[in-house]
Amino acid sequence: MKMITIDGPAGSGKSTVSRMLAKKINYSYLDTGAMYRAVALVAKRKCVDFHDGKGLGNLCRSLDLWFDREEDPPRLMLGKEDISALIRSPDMDMISSNVSAVGEVREAMIDLQRKMAVGGGFVAEGRDMGTVVFPEADYKFYLTASDEIRTERRYKERLARRETVAREAVAQDLKKRDDQDRMRELSPLRPADDAIIIDSTASTVEDVIERMLDYLKRL
Repeated sequence: MKMITIDGPAGSGKSTVSRMLAKKINYSYLDTGAMYRAVALVAKRKCVDFHDGKGLGNLCRSLDLWFDREEDPPRLMLGKEDISALIRSPDMDMISSNVSAVGEVREAMIDLQRKMAVGGGFVAEGRDMGTVVFPEADYKFYLTASDEIRTERRYKERLARRETVAREAVAQDLKKRDDQDRMRELSPLRPADDAIIIDSTASTVEDVIERMLDYLKRL
């Protein structure tokens, strides 16, 4: 079984594309961003300082995280608790970006992600899948889009969650998240040297998936 990675910034469409691609080729979908959000959620609940590397590392190693793949999209479980909705708040966006920059967190989560994907047959989505977590992946994609399109997508997502938010605020949050992800010292957001870069600005999800399938057939 092969390993496929899809990286990219928030709002690029990588979560939807990754999930649908995995379903299309009968692979499992590994949402690593959700795993970092879970760390952020539990750290907030337990009042662990977001800069406390040792404390966050210990917390990561104690988490009982797993995906319920009977659902589409898969639900992220913390023990017996479904935290899929709880991790999707704007608050978790920023906190997860903060904790994911902590070395002890990345070390613990990378180890867990690699264990989850042993044997291949996964589409792994995140921000450093092709550069750090699975550098030997068989196929690597980097999905991007214009700032305007990414803002519009994230704005519609938040409205769908019944949030009251201004489009300008979404744009500001997205820029702040981008800056944190791209400028952090550990595993900054960037395409792998051998990644196939796809701009989804003017493309539908179906178009992007067809392009990826075309690459998978050729490589």
